[in-house]
Amino acid sequence: MASATPSDFEAQLRPWWDRAQAGDEAAYRHALTLIAGRLRSFLRRRLAQQPDEVEDLVQEVLLSLHLHRGSYDATVPVSAWVQAIARHRLIDHWRRAGLRQHESFDELLEQAVLAEPVDEGAGAHEARRDLSQLLERLPMAQRRAIELTKLLGLNGAEAAEHLGSSEAAIKVQVHRGLKRLAALVGK
Repeated sequence: MASATPSDFEAQLRPWWDRAQAGDEAAYRHALTLIAGRLRSFLRRRLAQQPDEVEDLVQEVLLSLHLHRGSYDATVPVSAWVQAIARHRLIDHWRRAGLRQHESFDELLEQAVLAEPVDEGAGAHEARRDLSQLLERLPMAQRRAIELTKLLGLNGAEAAEHLGSSEAAIKVQVHRGLKRLAALVGK
């Protein structure tokens, strides 16, 4: 299953998840089993230096999914929703692990965004490379604000705390950075 593309995984997961959302407990257990396998692969790549933490984090993500399953929006791919929750739990894990300011940002970005996942093709790799090159053309404050909020999924308060800034300043930096990116892409 680890070699399945994201769309193959979504096609496999979606019918089980839809039945689970309708109250089918057996379908829910099966959907969670599929998700757990995918999560292990996702987290092993990102926690290569902490392999003993993978299973604990898988369980944290599954618990979050269970607790927030009522918030699932059926117009969103299940796999994207799961991945968003997994990324948030992973960031929480890194924070608990006490990553220092100078090492956390670059490591988080590399592991969560720029590292090439096993199941993505060359197009996704090229898109990440292009995005990385565009972000490098932004002023540091704008780049970091966008990377933390838009790519890593932190909220404004979390990004402000991480960067030692105010939430309003983060919002301004994100707005200005996105405006500048749009101009760069439009050239």
